[in-house]
Amino acid sequence: MDLSTSYMGLKLKNPLVPSASPLSQTLDGIRRLEDAGAGAVVMYSLFEEQIDLESLSLHAALDHGTFSTAEAFNYFPEMAGYNGVGPEGYLELVHSAKQSVDIPVVGSLNGISPGGWVEYARLIQDAGADALELNVYFIPASPFISGKSVEERYVEILSDVKRSVSIPVAMKLSPYFSSLGNMARRLTDEGADALVLFNRFYQPDIDLENLEVTPRLVLSQPHELRLPLCWVAILYGELLTDFAITSGVHNYQDVLKSLMAGAKVAMMASELLQHGMGRIAEVLRSVELWMEEHEYVSVNQMIGSMSRTNVADPSAFERANYMKMLASYRRTEVRG
Repeated sequence: MDLSTSYMGLKLKNPLVPSASPLSQTLDGIRRLEDAGAGAVVMYSLFEEQIDLESLSLHAALDHGTFSTAEAFNYFPEMAGYNGVGPEGYLELVHSAKQSVDIPVVGSLNGISPGGWVEYARLIQDAGADALELNVYFIPASPFISGKSVEERYVEILSDVKRSVSIPVAMKLSPYFSSLGNMARRLTDEGADALVLFNRFYQPDIDLENLEVTPRLVLSQPHELRLPLCWVAILYGELLTDFAITSGVHNYQDVLKSLMAGAKVAMMASELLQHGMGRIAEVLRSVELWMEEHEYVSVNQMIGSMSRTNVADPSAFERANYMKMLASYRRTEVRG
């Protein structure tokens, strides 16, 4: 049974890849992910704010006695403790990981603006990363920011990074573009080697007792797979780039569906955080059993087999299916 796949030109022994998460914050964690069977690993994210904070700290040391950076330090109150290491520690971990594991190591940069921080893409490459994932986590909260300017920001960041590195670059997207297909095409034209669908924006909660806005982390749920599944199936065959599905991948069925929609890899994090890294081996074994039962001999046989370009009824991914679904629900309700 051949589980191997190719993602951004990298040869992977299987399509199950742990996405950026605390699981890859230590060398031991990365080794354990490999031992569990991961096809590759995406490092936890290095944030633009961490890089800026290090730069500000250096500036403060060189300009001791002034108050030129006081407001800037207030802007990053928790960055120093975000993951225990700064940019230099991140680069050292990438280097150590490449010396210690045989699976591809994908660096992760999280930012919102073009600028000097993208130079860290080159440093991550120099540290040994096999590829880089860009996570542009940008929420345009101002009503004066146009959709066009948001799109230009993504394209500009990708363009800057591509000029800095020679390793493959994946772009992790949110689903909140007015024309997601056009945005995906623009990023592909700009050189994105893969599109990762989708980023999850974490919404704050309200503490009613203390009357405070508080962060609240909610891990993904299986139903969240449907949105990236739909869009990968729509875009597969239309764009010359690889696809990865993240958010909602929890079991072997989710991995199989991701592949059939057109993804080269299925990325998993919440399931591993909840139930441990051993889930990787369990899921892969179930994938093998399903393939054997249904007479598949390789993963490549199923990639894109249920995409919009390959199914008998492409309208299943379009407006016609919306009407069919509503009609089906009404018939079920009447029978009940």
